[in-house]
Amino acid sequence: MPRTEPPELLPGTLYLMILRTLASGPLHGYAIARRIQAASNRGLEIEEGSLYPALNRMLIKGWLEAEWGISENNRKARFYSLTADGRKQLETESKEFERVVRAIQLVMKSA
Repeated sequence: MPRTEPPELLPGTLYLMILRTLASGPLHGYAIARRIQAASNRGLEIEEGSLYPALNRMLIKGWLEAEWGISENNRKARFYSLTADGRKQLETESKEFERVVRAIQLVMKSA
């Protein structure tokens, strides 16, 4: 079976996936990307060029906090975790995503 390219993410869904991934606890960037890939059954790949700028924007927005630690590979890594505002944003983004998906499904059924 030919390998297909991972689908492009819809705008805003990267934030949602990062927030959801960090809801279970702090992770470093590489672990976030791998967890999203595993949760999507390898259907999504988050590139470093998208992930780290998104993490930095989320830090600025106050949704995440970060601290330096040691990864499972014994390397220095920045671990990200949700703030209280990040948990609120996860709830907001989840509801909005579900609303958009329902609307798209309605269009797909009627077209």
